[in-house]
Amino acid sequence: MILKSSNKIKTYKRRHKAVAWAVHGFTTSGIVLGFLGLIAVFEGKQELAFIFMGLALLVDGIDGTLARLAKVSQLTPQFDGASLDNVVDMFNYSVLPALMIYWFEMVPEKYAIFTSASIMAVSCYTFADNSMKTSDYYFKGFAAFWNILVLYFFILETSQTVNLIIIAICCILTFLPIKIIHPLRVKSLRQISIPMTVLWGASAFGLINQRINLEDDGTFATLIFSIWIFSTIYFLLICLLIFLSAFLELFSAFLFLANTSLLRLGSNLLKCFTSGAPAQTNASSLETLFIGP
Repeated sequence: MILKSSNKIKTYKRRHKAVAWAVHGFTTSGIVLGFLGLIAVFEGKQELAFIFMGLALLVDGIDGTLARLAKVSQLTPQFDGASLDNVVDMFNYSVLPALMIYWFEMVPEKYAIFTSASIMAVSCYTFADNSMKTSDYYFKGFAAFWNILVLYFFILETSQTVNLIIIAICCILTFLPIKIIHPLRVKSLRQISIPMTVLWGASAFGLINQRINLEDDGTFATLIFSIWIFSTIYFLLICLLIFLSAFLELFSAFLFLANTSLLRLGSNLLKCFTSGAPAQTNASSLETLFIGP
């Protein structure tokens, strides 16, 4: 009886360990999809490249949840799933989009190599930054969303100059402590963000599929595009509200400090006048006026 229970426990552990390794395999499939996207780029098949990149994005959106459910860190402690995820993400979020920008001539030719190289260099900082995600699961700065950005360039057909300016801005935003919503992990917004993410992904796929099939159904295309824009506006508004909230907090802190300094200045000036001390303009006297003795 004891032997039979022991065998059941061993079988149970083996099955769960197999599931954990299967999750690692699922994560690895993301780089395979990215490689297929790379081949599509070299073959000049834009739409197919974006489909493979989108599928890789889908894998990345799911694998973290699966890893937590399967408890992969406990069952396979010798294998670092986070490092694997970073390797796959670096390829799909940075290398592949950077190549797309260069290969599909999305920026002026004289800036193409420098732009693509800058994207990959800046992304190295992003993936090496341990504080890339905040404690409440927001991203800090522009967290290498180059695959999403290049999709907007493709669908909206923006000009090379506009693309170059936006890329430069995003490179700068990478190093700024602004918050960008994680569509799946921010608990307070998850009930709205997850459906919006699904709408965004489905509508983006529909827009790409229309190009592949050369469909020109005006009403249906307009509907899909409207859904895509609507979901985009949602995420932009959330990020804007977070930015405004942080700005107001900073501004309030500045006003508080300014008011405190003015009060100290007034108090110290009053002391100077009432005590009959002569007015001085050297650095030490100014420090005394603002800060106090």
